[in-house]
Amino acid sequence: MIPIVGQRIAISVLVAALSLSQPSLAQYVTEWDSEPSIDRISKHVYRWGGGSNFPINALFIPTDEGIVLIDGPISPCDGASSNWIKEELERRYDVPVRYVVLSHDHMSHICGTAAFTDTAVTIGHKKLRPHLIREGRVSAIPSISFEESLDIDVGGVKIVLYYFGPTHSDNLIVTHIPQDGVLFAPDLARPTNQLPLPDFRDLDVDNTIEVLGILSRLENVDIVVPGHFSPTTTQDYFLDFRAYLQALRERVLDHMVAERSLDEILSLVTMKDFDHYENLDQMLERNVITMYDYLYRYRESNYPSTMPVRAVE
Repeated sequence: MIPIVGQRIAISVLVAALSLSQPSLAQYVTEWDSEPSIDRISKHVYRWGGGSNFPINALFIPTDEGIVLIDGPISPCDGASSNWIKEELERRYDVPVRYVVLSHDHMSHICGTAAFTDTAVTIGHKKLRPHLIREGRVSAIPSISFEESLDIDVGGVKIVLYYFGPTHSDNLIVTHIPQDGVLFAPDLARPTNQLPLPDFRDLDVDNTIEVLGILSRLENVDIVVPGHFSPTTTQDYFLDFRAYLQALRERVLDHMVAERSLDEILSLVTMKDFDHYENLDQMLERNVITMYDYLYRYRESNYPSTMPVRAVE
């Protein structure tokens, strides 16, 4: 398997320039409930989830020349939900799934994608495959990988996959359908007023701060689909979460430089200026602990001989 840098995959030749215009987003569904559902969110893009999948979201893009599926969440990972979506796609469309795109290696987002390997080629970032194999993920395994970006053209729809470096895992990608103004950003976004991550155990905090800025400026984005929950959000979400991460990082670091203990930091860092996040109380303790752990590896104390071997016991 040879990684691809900034390349294009096409299964059709476009005979006319694609129009970038789109009907009003108001005619499409941008929120959903907990029941199993398939919701059209733009001209070409459908979101699916619900039931045992809720609150995890996935996308698919049907065209006359094949379907592109992005993620395939199942919880519990028992195969039932993958059968449901496969049966639904076979019932609705006369074309098979041509590509399966894996956003990252976390099994809650990709379990069940192996159900489509009878017709589909699987795509992921080049750092994805080792995680899938080592961890024994119940997932399709990519036969196509890329390093920075990859364009897929299927039946007149352009899909762009971006990797901006390690964020939530070292292999998370975002999916952009520019002609529809849709950006799928699993675990870097949630609905407005919800923090996206319960902890930062595999988060590169500094690069995530940079990437959130990049995503906030990406052109041709009208709606952002989160990896969890409903409804969709906008690029403003990235700026808000970026401000939260920056503030949390600096506050925890200031207390660490002042040689305060983790227990002290937990009592002092309240983040009350971000209390518009409805799940702040639920997330804050683990956010602070794992930020402390991240920053422990970022800095050297003035008294290294007294530093413990581990950041958090």
